[in-house]
Amino acid sequence: MSGNVVVNGILILASMSCTVIGNLLLKTGVQQPGVAGVWPLTLLNARTVLGALSFCFAMLFYMMVLKRTTLNLAQSIFALQFVLVIIAANVILDEPIGLQRWLGIGLIASGLFVISLTPPTSLQ
Repeated sequence: MSGNVVVNGILILASMSCTVIGNLLLKTGVQQPGVAGVWPLTLLNARTVLGALSFCFAMLFYMMVLKRTTLNLAQSIFALQFVLVIIAANVILDEPIGLQRWLGIGLIASGLFVISLTPPTSLQ
């Protein structure tokens, strides 16, 4: 495995992890009181701020991925983050996943498998 592929994998994993964490922090944060009773301050608290910061880091890692690979490949791979957020919401927040969502997750996974069969593309 080349070093470029390993670095790309680490950057993708970092970005997706920050996205999952950001979503969980925002969801749990908006359920808590904000710093003031006036909108949008009703939404601001430590968790929502940390969630937004997590999304900022996700964006930075994603930009590094885009610098190293094509947009079509990056977006195809990043479809996995939707699955990861849904599963994290189920495991951590105890949100149910219905049959239709499981079918959607299966379709996304199938698409990612097909994409994995194509040769890697890189800008470097």
